Amino acid sequence: MARLPALDSLPSAPRLAGSRAPAKTALQKGQLTRATILEAALAQASHMGLEGLSIGALADQIGMSKSGVFAHFGSREELQIAVVAEYHRRFEEEVFFSALREPRGLPRLRTLFDNWVRQVAIELENGCIYISGAVEFDDRPGPVREALVTMVKAWHAALHKAIGLACAEGHLRQDAAVDQILFELHGLILSLHHDARFLRSHGALDRARRGFDRVIAPDLTDAGRAASVAPRSPRRPAKAR
Repeated sequence: MARLPALDSLPSAPRLAGSRAPAKTALQKGQLTRATILEAALAQASHMGLEGLSIGALADQIGMSKSGVFAHFGSREELQIAVVAEYHRRFEEEVFFSALREPRGLPRLRTLFDNWVRQVAIELENGCIYISGAVEFDDRPGPVREALVTMVKAWHAALHKAIGLACAEGHLRQDAAVDQILFELHGLILSLHHDARFLRSHGALDRARRGFDRVIAPDLTDAGRAASVAPRSPRRPAKAR
């Protein structure tokens, strides 16, 4: 099944893990070292934010010198951008690609949203770099903010495409306000992150899923209702963090 074009040309970090990555034995030592640094930096940024990244703490954690870290990432800003790209690559794998097994239209759109909700659930103890990065860099121009904006806009474009396909397949009304649906779906995720991570509110995940049905209800067609109850592809288990 063809992938949605919106994510085809995204900037991304080198493939470091997963089925699309080359075997570690084929990687040069420098690539492995870079991968180790990036893995540790991603974990650090997930807990402390991109601005919380510390070259010194990172070097101590992985048993390297600061100069060794700088040899692979010429600056803290370059490391931050690499972390954003790697986070997006993993988000793409875990949220986007698995949804492409679903039929075009509402089943695929619903799975994209379900995957997104599951991703928030996985990240409750770490945090979403998209969301924390938006808070850190919303009013701070520069390359890191540009990288974050590029990734989020690419994800929005993919969702916009999926909503449009649901209209084209007749699952949603042809005149559905696609931008408004996208806005409200993203709003559900922001509310979910706030209530589940900050307030530790019980039932937030279920409320987000019910919110999806409320958002699409005004535009749902009979064909969309039929597609909603059709058998769906079995899900892959979520990747361990």
